[in-house]
Amino acid sequence: MATSSARTGDEGSVPAGAAAVVELLNSRTYAGIPDKLDDPQLAAEVLRPFGQEGVPSAERLELVRAVRADLLDVVDQPDTTDAAGHWAALSGRTSSITFRQDFAAPGRAELRQVTGDPVVGDIVRHVAALVAEGNWSRLRLCANEVCAAAFYDTSRNRSRRWHSYEYCGNRANVAAYRARSAGRGGKPSAASGGAAATAS
Repeated sequence: MATSSARTGDEGSVPAGAAAVVELLNSRTYAGIPDKLDDPQLAAEVLRPFGQEGVPSAERLELVRAVRADLLDVVDQPDTTDAAGHWAALSGRTSSITFRQDFAAPGRAELRQVTGDPVVGDIVRHVAALVAEGNWSRLRLCANEVCAAAFYDTSRNRSRRWHSYEYCGNRANVAAYRARSAGRGGKPSAASGGAAATAS
C-alpha cells in the first residue's frame, strides 16, 4: 500500500494512496474523456498502484467498475442520507474480501488479505485508510458540471470546489460576472464607479 506523497497540479501535496483513488475515480467517462478501463493498457496503469500486474482480466475489470461506481456515488453525495446506502452497497459488493492480522514477525502486526480479488482488496484498503484517517471527505467532484473531475482537497478548511481554479474556478467566476453584467444591461455597478460617473 502506497504511503508516499504526490503533487497533482494546484492541489499541492496529495498522499499517494489518495492520488491512486482519485485516478481510479477519474478513469470513468467524464468531460468527453473515454473510460480508461476500456483500454487494457490504460486499465493496467490505473490499477498498478493497487497491485495489478499485466493486463487485468475481464472479470476483475467488471468488479472494479462496480466498485468505482459505488465510490463515485459516495463522493457525489457526501452529506446526504443516501451516502449511507452507497457505503452499504460498497460493503455488500466487497463482502467476499476479508483480511486478518498477521503477527508472524516479532513485534510487528500486518493486515493481510486472505480472500477475494487482491486488486479490489487493495482498493478497499486504500479507501478504508482514508476513512480511518478522517480524510475521505477531502475527495470530491469538481463543481463545474461540465468537468466533474474527482480531486483531493488539500485546503485547510476543506472548502475547495474546483479540481483546478485556473481551469474551472476562474471560468465559472467570469461566467457569473458576465451573467450579472447582462442582468444590469451591461451598465457598471456603483462599486465599479457607475455612481460617481452619474454624479459628475
